[in-house]
Amino acid sequence: MISPIRRGVFTLCLPGVLALAACAPALNWRDVRPAGSGAQLLFPCKPDTQERRVALAGPPVRLTLNVCSAAEQVWALAHADVQDLARVGPALAALQAGAAANLGAPAAAWAPQAVPGATPQPGGGRATLKGLRSDGQAAQMQVLVFARGTQVFQASVLGAAPSDEAVEAYFASIRFAP
Repeated sequence: MISPIRRGVFTLCLPGVLALAACAPALNWRDVRPAGSGAQLLFPCKPDTQERRVALAGPPVRLTLNVCSAAEQVWALAHADVQDLARVGPALAALQAGAAANLGAPAAAWAPQAVPGATPQPGGGRATLKGLRSDGQAAQMQVLVFARGTQVFQASVLGAAPSDEAVEAYFASIRFAP
């Protein structure tokens, strides 16, 4: 038999415990090291991996996409090895143009943003794009493009209104081993 004191404590604590369970975070951050990329970052959900061949500033290359959905946002990291340093700048420009075209977004101002361990490139940077999804719904995409050697990368968060704090955490987590 439960004592009246324990029953009282249980009765008082139960609503708090249930409230905490109901407020479980929608973002379940995990450390991810996409195969073949040399990168390490935090994803807010378990990403799936897809691959396809794309023309990226020259002959087709294998593009690997790690992508997942959480908190009504799509979180992604795409990377490809363009195999020639002369193609890196044009490939970064192609990633920027492709992101804008996917949303039908106007050209954006790209601000520089360093990624620890990445190779500094004038074509790298970050932008906020606003446009429409393929279903006609308004969308916003936060995009970061960068390179390491001959590998080019595009990190992105797509949704109606991505949380600035979550996007900052995602982009700030990207790094390369020294």
